[in-house]
Amino acid sequence: MATVEKTRDFRELTALTDAEGTNNSPLTVKQYKDLDLFFTKRSRDKDVNILTNVTAIKRSVRNLILTNFYEKPFHPEIGSGIRGLLFENVSPLTTIALSQAATDVIANYEPRAVVIAIDVTPDLDRNAYDMKVTFSIRTQPNNIAAINVLLEVLR
Repeated sequence: MATVEKTRDFRELTALTDAEGTNNSPLTVKQYKDLDLFFTKRSRDKDVNILTNVTAIKRSVRNLILTNFYEKPFHPEIGSGIRGLLFENVSPLTTIALSQAATDVIANYEPRAVVIAIDVTPDLDRNAYDMKVTFSIRTQPNNIAAINVLLEVLR
C-alpha cells in the first residue's frame, strides 16, 4: 500500500509542474529586462533606463548580429562574423552567408527569440546590405517582431 501512495503523490507532483508549464494566464507571463546599453537616463530618478520584453530582445538580436568574434571579453566564441563578409563581392552567395551567420548566432546565443525569417537585400549603390530579421518571442509565440539592420563597411 505504501508504494501506491508514493506513486499517487508523484503523479500529483508532475501534474502540478505540467499545469504550471502550460499556464496561459497573462499574470504569469515571463517579463524580460535588460539594461539600455546606450545608458540613457530615466527622467524621474536619473537611473539607467531598463528595456523590457520585445524592446530588450530586439536590442539583443541587433547586438549579436553586429558583434565580431573575440570582441566580447572572456567569450571569444560569441559573434557572427558578418563584418568580415561585408568585404566580399556582392553576390547571391554572400547574401546567403550573411543570412546563415545571423541565423546561427541568434539560434545559439539568444534563447528568448525564435527566428522566423531573415531577408538580406544587397544595396549596390551604398555597397551595403539591408537585413530584416523577423522573429517571435519564445514565451509568446503570437508576438512577432522584426528589426532592420543596415550592414555597411565603415571606413
